[in-house]
Amino acid sequence: MQNIENKVAYITGGTKGIGFGIAKSLVENGVKVAISGRNLEDAENAKHLLGNQNVLAIQSDVRNFEDEQKAVADVVANFGQLDFVIANAGLGKFAPVYEMSLEDWNAMIDTNLTGVFHSLKASVEELKKSKGHYISISSLAGTNFFANGAGYNASKFGVVGFTQAAMLDLRELDVKCTTIMPGSVTSHFNDHKPNDADAWKIQPEDLGQMIVDLFRMNSNVLPSKIEVRPTKTK
Repeated sequence: MQNIENKVAYITGGTKGIGFGIAKSLVENGVKVAISGRNLEDAENAKHLLGNQNVLAIQSDVRNFEDEQKAVADVVANFGQLDFVIANAGLGKFAPVYEMSLEDWNAMIDTNLTGVFHSLKASVEELKKSKGHYISISSLAGTNFFANGAGYNASKFGVVGFTQAAMLDLRELDVKCTTIMPGSVTSHFNDHKPNDADAWKIQPEDLGQMIVDLFRMNSNVLPSKIEVRPTKTK
């Protein structure tokens, strides 16, 4: 089992929901964490809630490669290294394909899929140095299609394919790649406000603990694709 204390993680979309839950779990286990969001104020607020001096707040829009390059540079300048990257930023717009707007399609593909590529492309040289671990947060929608989900399905199917191919590219360079495919999670996704009725769902901290366990695994073990569901359906 590997010691992750004082390792450094960068989480995109880390200001709330799944990303924040992952950040919280990592901080509680001694990891130094950088969290990014499109709005710096949101990232700063999340840093305050985490209540830890080893947290860095960053403004980055994953749709812009230059933002992710700067984010990675800021992480390394602040903490001296980068060991883990969790590409979590994402959004969903749901409508029948004949009603879906070009704007919604492009927003999902650019954020959910191209953003994942940007995050890896910007960080891969640092991950090679640290023999690090890259995780993309996909969805069960990345293997199970559904009505009104054409754009979202396309982006998440793409994330699964991208991360699995990247795993094959990078495993011989001692960089691990994993995609996690959650089912129903309590989060702010699609403008949802978490409430007591969400108690049956996966909690963000559950995914955070899973990621802590992944990072602690021996270097010769690589779980490359993980499906995770609530124990029950409501």
